[in-house]
Parts: sequence; C-alpha cells; structure tokens
Amino acid sequence: MTVQSPRPAHPAPPPLRGPAFGSYAADEVGWLLTDLSGVALEAPTEEREEAVQSGGAHYAESLPQEYQPDAGYLELYEEALAASAPRLAQAVGTVADMVLRERGRDVVLVSLARAGTPVGVLLRRWAARRYGLDLPHYAVSIVRGRGIDQLALQYLDEHHDPAKVVFVDGWTGKGAISRELAAAVELHAASTGARFDPELAVLADPGRCARLFGTRDDWLIASACLNSTVSGLVSRTVLNDRLIGPGQYHGAKFYAELAGADVSNTFLDTVTAAFDDVRDTTPPTDRQPDFAGWAAVDRIVEEYGIGDPNLVKPGVGETTRVLLRRVPWRVLVRAGARAADLAHVRLLAERRGVPVEEVADLPYSCVGLIHPRFTRGATGADGLAAAR
Repeated sequence: MTVQSPRPAHPAPPPLRGPAFGSYAADEVGWLLTDLSGVALEAPTEEREEAVQSGGAHYAESLPQEYQPDAGYLELYEEALAASAPRLAQAVGTVADMVLRERGRDVVLVSLARAGTPVGVLLRRWAARRYGLDLPHYAVSIVRGRGIDQLALQYLDEHHDPAKVVFVDGWTGKGAISRELAAAVELHAASTGARFDPELAVLADPGRCARLFGTRDDWLIASACLNSTVSGLVSRTVLNDRLIGPGQYHGAKFYAELAGADVSNTFLDTVTAAFDDVRDTTPPTDRQPDFAGWAAVDRIVEEYGIGDPNLVKPGVGETTRVLLRRVPWRVLVRAGARAADLAHVRLLAERRGVPVEEVADLPYSCVGLIHPRFTRGATGADGLAAAR
C-alpha cells in the first residue's frame, strides 16, 4: 500500500461549516476540507474512468456526475428509510454506547467523508439526546492509495487530544479502508509523534474487520442509496495536486444548486425520531475482527477470473456505489437475501443493463463487480490502472 507522506507543516485552516458549506447545521459537523465548489470536476462515467484505466489519472482527481434519481427510485429510498429507521437507530445507539463506554464521554467524532458523515451526525445526536453531551464532530477525507488527509490530522492534533479521536464510517466492505487508515495513522505518528487510534466505528461490519459496530449483518443503510443529497449536499472528496496546494485540505464541492432535492436532514430526523424506541444497546458478544470478508473477496476474484480484488465491491453499500458511479460488470446476490434491502440494487442494475446473478453461499447480501476487461473503470490499489 502506498500512502501519501505528510506534507510540510502549515497552519491548518478552520473547518468549513453550514450553511456556507453543506446543508447540515453549523454545530452538527465541521468539514476539514477545501471548498472546490467553483471548479468543474465532473465528467461522464466512461470518459472519466477511461483516464483512470489508462493510468493517466487517479480516481480522486475528478468527480463522477451526481446521479439524480427519478420519482420511482426516490420512492424506493423513502420506503427503505421508513422501514429501516428503527434498525438504524438501534445500530447508532449500540455503536455510540460502546464508544462512550470504552473511549470516554469526551470523545471527538471524526467521520470519513462522505459516507461516514451522516453516521457521525447521528452518533453525535444520540450522545446529546441520551446523555446531554456536546461532542465535537468533524469530517475528513481519506483516499485509497493516498491515505488520510495529513493536514486534517494536524488540525485535530492542534485542537484536541488525539487519544480521544474516534474515526467513524457507515459500513465496511472487505476492509481496505480500515487498512488504509491504520497505515496513514502510523505514518503520521512516525512523522509527528501524535498517535491517533485507527479503530473504526461503523454501523454495519459485514466484512468482519471492525470491533466497534452495530451489527455484522449486511443490510441496507438508507443513506447508501443516494449521493450528495443525503450527505449534506457535499461531493465525494478530491485530491488533485493542480487544485490542492500546501496548507490546504483535500477538496470537495458543495452542490447548493441541488437544495430542492436535498433529503439530508430528513434522513437524520427520521432516524433520530426512532431513538426513543431503542431500549437495549448491549454490544454484540463476538467483536473480534477476522477479516473474513477479505477472504470471501479473494474467492470471488479467483472464481470469476477478475484478477484484482479492488474490482470486487462487497456489501449493499459498496454495490450501490458501483452501480451509481462505476462501470459495473455484474451483481452477485445471495440467494434468500431480504428483498427490501436489494430493491434499489435490482432497479439500478436493470436500468444500467447489468446482469444479476444469485449465489448460494455468498457471505454478503450482494457484491458489485467492476468490469475486469475492456472497462474504463478498473483501478488498482494505488487508485490508478489495475494490473492485467
């Protein structure tokens, strides 16, 4: 794994906050990001990923075009949110109570933008509602092959005790981000002496690579169905040396023009409303990570002749990402998986002409496969062209 070396020390800018950046309230999250809203970074999927496939660009140097769902897809999202809100609230409470019990009531929540951001806001809301706590919450960028934003870690070190920082994400896939985070934090410690705990807190851990989780079931976290319109109108993060210089965080865009379609706060409020019905937040008994998900991915790589585990995206959340912004090859679905968790996956696959194949012994509800041959979207561990 190649992790970007820390930049020379520069003053770390203050975080961006809503409503100037993002649609979350100012106290819900501080974005340790550089505002690139005025920069044209989006490109059609095929064109964008052709540059990646050719080795001429890193996937984080540009952005996919934001998928704007039609009425039918939005209806599926709303049904999924209504059905899953109690389960989401349960997972939030379970994870939050584990974190507070094990790391203390003065923790600093640091979400991995962008999928982790709504989860971090929910954990913060749980701590406030149940215990009257006012936890700091930030969102930072982590890029596969480049590591976590070192300037963001510098800001956190300057303003908080690194030992109190808890990194937050929505779910695990095969564990690549967990490993990326651990390597980047170790690099930062070797360079600065400031040691952060790389342990991730997630709502769902189907990859079995986390110790702080709400469940290891692979189920639909409704925020995975959409892009910026459920994540504070903020884009995926960008790391492009032509745009990001010394003393600047990784970048992102604020899609203020999509305000009319924004459901970010409705998502949060719907889950928060279910908090009062959560009675038991006893942690799971088996919490030891064994990275079984990674082993399953290796089997799929071999069975389907894909050649690169980075082209295998396991779990409902990751499969959704493949269908929304990559060049999908096929979707594997576990026979007997809950239909409600996969309705949006099947709809997206149908619209993109992607075959769906049922597999009897799949450890995930579904797995998205990026096309391993002739595709413009294949990327390797360094975020560039995949080896053939």
